[in-house]
Amino acid sequence: MNLIIQANHDIPAAHLKHLAGLTGALRIEQTAPHCHRLVDARPHDAVAAYCWEQQLDYGFVRPSQHLSDFGLVVMDMDSTLITIECIDEIADMYQLKPQVSAITEAAMRGEIDFAESLRRRVALLEGLEESALQRVYDERLQLSPGAEAMLLKLKEHGIKTLLVSGGFVFFTERLKARLGLDFTHANTLEIAHGKLTGKVLGNIVDAQAKADWLVRTRDELELKSKQVIAMGDGANDLKMMTQASVSIAFHAKPVVRSQASYAFNFVGLDGIVNLFGG
Repeated sequence: MNLIIQANHDIPAAHLKHLAGLTGALRIEQTAPHCHRLVDARPHDAVAAYCWEQQLDYGFVRPSQHLSDFGLVVMDMDSTLITIECIDEIADMYQLKPQVSAITEAAMRGEIDFAESLRRRVALLEGLEESALQRVYDERLQLSPGAEAMLLKLKEHGIKTLLVSGGFVFFTERLKARLGLDFTHANTLEIAHGKLTGKVLGNIVDAQAKADWLVRTRDELELKSKQVIAMGDGANDLKMMTQASVSIAFHAKPVVRSQASYAFNFVGLDGIVNLFGG
């Protein structure tokens, strides 16, 4: 295997030599400004703890595996493609962020059923002006570091993108147009007379729905599971991630990090390019 080591800073040679010693790697190659490949490395139990301590992200990758082998990347939106939790920021317009954020955190840790948590959070927003959604998009929504670089590289390889979110269509549709995403699915907030009613229309996009949309899109594109990458940060992404051959926990909760193929704890979304040698 190749051991890919990356960070959001220069990696000291001493760290790389230590990891090469642990894994018996034959040589160290720099593949990007903050990324190195340790060739012919063997897994070692001490790698994970050492990388965490040194703020390094790592991944063991088959030498034959490349980004171009994939055909679909499926992404969560809140705290993955973008840096915020949209519903928390909407709530902040109503001085309700602490109450809503507490429910969000519990849901992402897997302590509350996602659909129930969403209904509870949306109910707190009853009466909020619809214009608050646009304010959140204009004033607070930011892409996660490396998002545009990742998407550019995916397009170069003809890899399709699916943004599937337990958040809201208001934001996914704008991101689809802005970033040239291929597919998006999310929840629809009910709005009447220019105000939120505190309800969600239709079936809620929960953990199972995310997984179902991945499978549906994969099958429509006539791809195999081994051609799919899924990335997310919360417990409601886990079912979706199990449907992909490669899953990436992005700045994620512990329950997600422990079950993903790879974890990006420090680098941006473009870490996927470095991981598979895009």
